[in-house]
Parts: sequence; structure tokens; C-alpha cells
Amino acid sequence: MLVTFHSKATPDVVMLKDLAGYLLGVIGKRIDVRGVIIHADVAAAIGRLEAALDEDARIAEEHGATHRVLSGRTTNHDAGLRQRAVPFIDMLRMANQQHADILWSC
Repeated sequence: MLVTFHSKATPDVVMLKDLAGYLLGVIGKRIDVRGVIIHADVAAAIGRLEAALDEDARIAEEHGATHRVLSGRTTNHDAGLRQRAVPFIDMLRMANQQHADILWSC
């Protein structure tokens, strides 16, 4: 299943529900049918996501390929969590600059 993120500041971002749920969980949101990240919360969301991605990269560096297998984040290609999260983080940054909210729907 896909989740679509909308903002007046950016083009839509579409991602798989599992990834969207994980990223939203990092920022303290639940992936319900619909939701919103209000502008006042966007800067904090960026900080939380960047911290989580830095931690994921640190763990992956320490443990190598076994980290991805053990953490359940295996993929058909060698894309790390940061690479898959970049469109969402870019959306958050642009929304922050333009004082816009982000909405999502499943």
C-alpha cells in the first residue's frame, strides 16, 4: 500500500506504507488513514529524522551488512534508510521554508 504526502510548498511524495509508518513514528505521528504535520512541528520533525538517520548510519557502519538483515530493513538493492527518506526530508525542509503544513493519506 502507498502513502501520499501533500504540501502546497512541494510536489507530492509517495512511498510505501511501511517506510512512511516508520518515518512518521520517528517524529511522533501515527500512520492513520489521514494526518497532518503542522508547520509549527516541522522543524522538530526534521531534527528527529536526521538524528534517527545518523543513528541508523552509525549502527550500519559498526555492524556492516548484518545490521540490515537483523533490523529487518533488507531491500532488493543497497539503498539505506537515509536514501529512501531523502524525498520526505526535502519535503519537510521546503515546507519549513514556506511555512506550510504537510498532509498525508493512505
